Amino acid sequence: MTTTTDLVSYEDALASYDPVMGLEVHVELGTKTKMFCGCSTALGADPNTQTCPVCLGLPGALPVVNATGVESAIKIGLALNCEIAEWCRFARKNYFYPDMPKNFQTSQYDEPIAFDGYLDVQLEDGEVFRVEIERAHMEEDTGKSTHVGGATGRIHGASHSLLDYNRAGIPLIEIVTKPIVGAGERAPEVAKAYVRELRELIRALGVSEARMEMGQMRCDVNLSLMPKGADKFGTRSETKNVNSLRSVERAARFEIQRHAAVLSSGGTIVQETRHFHEDTGSTTSGRVKEEAEDYRYFPEPDLVPVAPSREWVEELRAGLPELPLVRRNRLREEWGISATDMQAILNAGALDLIVATIDAGADAASARKWWMGELARSANESGKALDELAITPAQVARVTELVAKGDLNDKLARQVIEGVLAGEGTPDEVVEKRGLKVVSDEGALTAAVDEAIAGNPAIADKIRGGKVAAAGALVGAVMKATRGQADAARVKELILQKLGVEG
Repeated sequence: MTTTTDLVSYEDALASYDPVMGLEVHVELGTKTKMFCGCSTALGADPNTQTCPVCLGLPGALPVVNATGVESAIKIGLALNCEIAEWCRFARKNYFYPDMPKNFQTSQYDEPIAFDGYLDVQLEDGEVFRVEIERAHMEEDTGKSTHVGGATGRIHGASHSLLDYNRAGIPLIEIVTKPIVGAGERAPEVAKAYVRELRELIRALGVSEARMEMGQMRCDVNLSLMPKGADKFGTRSETKNVNSLRSVERAARFEIQRHAAVLSSGGTIVQETRHFHEDTGSTTSGRVKEEAEDYRYFPEPDLVPVAPSREWVEELRAGLPELPLVRRNRLREEWGISATDMQAILNAGALDLIVATIDAGADAASARKWWMGELARSANESGKALDELAITPAQVARVTELVAKGDLNDKLARQVIEGVLAGEGTPDEVVEKRGLKVVSDEGALTAAVDEAIAGNPAIADKIRGGKVAAAGALVGAVMKATRGQADAARVKELILQKLGVEG
């Protein structure tokens, strides 16, 4: 077993070798039914209750292609700048797999529906890196194995395994890159940026939620190293089913260091699958693949070829939404923010929330301020994602409106947001229940100012003597007396007027 001690430093690895990556991403489509039958794809059902003779592979059962699955595949291919096949077909991929009831997977082999494309991805410093796409093809998912009785949840050490075929047959699109070369030391960053951009693109198309933590999008990270100056690819490893953006980056980085350690010591890289371990950021050996596997592909005899008309393809192309990179650049220009600021928004998962808040009536600066400030802090403290917080963009927009009208100041607005998050109601209901409106009664403010001046004669004398900055102490006294509900700017104006000083 390879451990984290079998590494060279990342810098030393890159001094001697150039990394070559290949990324294979499986996307689970959000169709209502499975790829080749009418069984539901809804999550949460009891095991083996969403099955039929087709997805169980029973003799005599005949599959039928899901039209929405084909449409989704074409949309993905178009968004990835791929050629769309005028004619393609399904194939049987034969291999023993415990949770594949048919013992073959219906997939596409030498005739994918989409091929020869690319995706431009933006790195954190704004540099754009083009990742070329080899193919995007349609296939079906496997069932789910649960290994019971062991300490790790893996088959090794388990006493028995349980099989749930509800997932068997759910539509998948597999997107395979061409070899990614030339990224150098930024290879792990490119891998992460590519998967992130692909996830955003899939979501923008509306074909999948692409939630990696739920297995709706999974990445295999293939990696090899070439000695500097060489032109022949090295032996690759395949880190399977990586399910977060951070893990994609960490897996690529770890494998670069591990490969370099093996090669530098005179060893030979074994072609194998590997498992990524989130807790340590390391990988361990899975299944050795010393020779190319023979899956004995042959055309699926029970399915007719897929031949999308050019008119349909062009109709789908015309209906594509604004793609994520184009949209981000447009918004960044409209909002007048830097690439670093936009990256922070993306990292926080706040972009769509900010846009929705603006659509609900907030100005862009205020929407960014609250989502990236108070709400981001609340999310971090609660261990939730921003979109899991118990507040809507429309409610945030209402808070910004109350601030703009002068009904709330920032301190009171934070209390309103706190109340909404705590389930106390809408912003207006929280304001009413907590009595949080700004004190705008001039009589009440004047009385509070008079009291502050009378209680702090020394400070008042300093202000009369020209030290206007000292007014901050009196403003603070008034704010304390009004429980933070006074308009601080108006309070300062009244103090200076009372003391005969110009601001």
